[in-house]
This record gives sequence, C-alpha cells and structure tokens, in this order.
Amino acid sequence: MGKLDKKKVLIVEDEVKISRFLQLELQYEGYATEQAYDGREGFDKALNEEFDLIVLDVMIPKLNGMEVCRRIRQISEIPIIMLTAKDETTDIVMGLDTGADDYITKPFAIEELLARIRVALKRKKLEVKDSNSICIKELKLDLNKHIVSYNEENIELTKTEFDLLKFFMENKNIALTREQILDKVWGFDYLGDTNVVDVYVRYLRTKIDNKYDVRFIYTIRGVGYLLKDE
Repeated sequence: MGKLDKKKVLIVEDEVKISRFLQLELQYEGYATEQAYDGREGFDKALNEEFDLIVLDVMIPKLNGMEVCRRIRQISEIPIIMLTAKDETTDIVMGLDTGADDYITKPFAIEELLARIRVALKRKKLEVKDSNSICIKELKLDLNKHIVSYNEENIELTKTEFDLLKFFMENKNIALTREQILDKVWGFDYLGDTNVVDVYVRYLRTKIDNKYDVRFIYTIRGVGYLLKDE
C-alpha cells in the first residue's frame, strides 16, 4: 500500500498490551491506525474521523462494544470486526445482531485477524462498486460513467436531467414536492420559479416514458412527483 491509499483502522481495546500489539502488527502490514481505550472515546472517534474499518473489543469500559457497534450502525456502514472472549457464543450472536461484520475470539492468531480484515475491506469495496449504479426495472443510471440507459440503449440527458432522474431514482416510491426537488437538484439558493421542475419532468418523460412506452414518473396532485418502481 502506498501512503495515499493506506487503509485506516480504528482499534478500540482497553487492554494496553493488546492494543499496542494490534497497532504494531497492523502498521507493519501497511495500515494506518488510531487507538481508543474505552467505548465512549471509540464512538467519538468513529463519529468524527474517517476510518475504513474498526476492530472493536466487546468488554470495554464506559460503553461496551455492543452498544458502540449499535450506535455506529445508526450512522455508518463501516466494517466492524468484534473481539470477544473465547466461546462467549451469546456475545458473538449479539455482536452480529447489532451489526458487526465479523468476530474473532481471544486468544487469536494475528494472521487470522489480518485475513478477516482483508475480507471485510474487500467486501466493502465490492459494495461501493455495486452502489455506483441504480437500476429500476430496465432503467439503469451509472454514476461513474454518467450514463443512463433503458434496455442497454443509452439515453442522452443533460446534466440537470441526469441529476433530476438520479434524485427520483434514489427516492423511488416517495412523493416529492417541487420545493424538495428544487432544493436537491437546483440548490437551495435557486431563485427561479418552481415551474422549472415541471419543464424538466416533461423532458424526462419525453426521453424515457414516451419513447419506450413505459411509465416511471407520476404526477401526485397537490404534492409534486413520484418515480414508481412497481
């Protein structure tokens, strides 16, 4: 790993010797590390700093690992590997139920933990890659290439049309007001008329709904619009 693509791991472990051992081993493998010695400090760091993965001990003071994991899961999908005492099956089940990606029981071989970390990071990378396109039936929006297609046939859209369709697809089956759409697509400081939304919805319908004889965008009277995925 080069310096620019070093993965950053947060180690939340109250036993100083174990924490230091993990820090040295991870750094030797090319990871950048940060340490926290209790649950509250660990949660604060997870909340306020950027990490690629968290190694989280179950038995830590102030906030236990289960609670830290539960709170992190409310705000982030960062991979979490929990450390638990040997054969504490209840802890393992609870850890996975609160959103941990994996667990490892103490004492463990560092090679096993490193392997688990690699798997978790690889899985996360694949999820991110997959999330770069949004599909609803035959309609596909590719965020990386900035391409929209229907049944593999590309549809030429302007940047604003693309952004509007993206907002609709990200909020499928939700009725959106013209004001919400203006705020997210044109920006909260847009000073124009809300009729611009109607104009661009008409453009999308012409290029997608009408052209392919399908119906995605519905008008919700007195509210705004909804992209339906039946």
